[in-house]
Amino acid sequence: MQLKPRVFTLALAAALFATLAAPVSAQIKDRVFKVGIGLNEDHPQAQAVKYFAEQLAAKSGGKLVAKMYASGTLGNDVSMTSALRGGTLEMTVPDSSTLTSLSKPFGVISLPLTFNTEQEADAVLDSAFGQKLLAKLPEKGLVGLGFWENGFRHVTNSKRPITKADDIAGLKLRVIQSPLFLDSFNALGANATPLPFTELYSAMEQAAVDGQENPPATILASKFFEVQKHLALTRHMYSAWVLLMSKKTWDDLSPQEQKIVQDAAREATLFERKTIRAFSEKALGELKKAGMQITELPAAEQAKMRAKLQPVVAKYSKEFGEDTTAELMAELAKVRK
Repeated sequence: MQLKPRVFTLALAAALFATLAAPVSAQIKDRVFKVGIGLNEDHPQAQAVKYFAEQLAAKSGGKLVAKMYASGTLGNDVSMTSALRGGTLEMTVPDSSTLTSLSKPFGVISLPLTFNTEQEADAVLDSAFGQKLLAKLPEKGLVGLGFWENGFRHVTNSKRPITKADDIAGLKLRVIQSPLFLDSFNALGANATPLPFTELYSAMEQAAVDGQENPPATILASKFFEVQKHLALTRHMYSAWVLLMSKKTWDDLSPQEQKIVQDAAREATLFERKTIRAFSEKALGELKKAGMQITELPAAEQAKMRAKLQPVVAKYSKEFGEDTTAELMAELAKVRK
């Protein structure tokens, strides 16, 4: 026997009311997100992952749990990102440059000597330009939840102080597994050697490489001062991380769970930037106390470095997409007005 139209309408309304009146928590399941990172638990990135986990738990009544695996225990940036795409890992926070193999436009963030300040980077990455980059990830099996700061990168080595652009020539330097980084340091005359971050400390300890390039927070937290004598404040690139979730995990979440994850990620992004900047300010003093000799390139030497890197910038502006590069520069110009 079929329901009459009015009875059917009343039944539908009652069912809808019951759904709306159901406890909010009914739309939240007990879930555990494994979050793999390459850095150790002392690093601000790890502190931010813990903060994200706290926010997630608070907003979900303890049902959504983020469990961190630090120090590369689940792999390096490349392998963990691959695990997200395959659905065997829920979250990771890789350097944006490692995403270039999946989506070339991400490479523009790391173009040498592009940003002048952290605030410029925030404004550009939080703009519609940054959101447009993140929107390219779902088709690659990833969901981007925000840009975190790694910071301006500097060169360390165990051989000699770097006081001019030419001093980089001849050094065997570990770089991120990215063609842009390889070409940039080869253009500066170095012998650029790609290595996973998890292998870097032992490579420097055994003198397999002379040095590396990373922001101060990473140099301090990873105790590179134990195997490196010289730090040059080259500021050759700005480096960002991307807080990622597997699209397979994301698609399994209810709309309410997705909102909780997004809200927790937004708060964790603000926390991470604030934390790493405070840590980085102290890091240079701590590294000096630990015995590192710190030098800063004069403006004239920075200009020489820029000239050496210009062909690399031109090459990769095309490689990553001239339209994307133009959008980045236009956004940067707006910020600088």
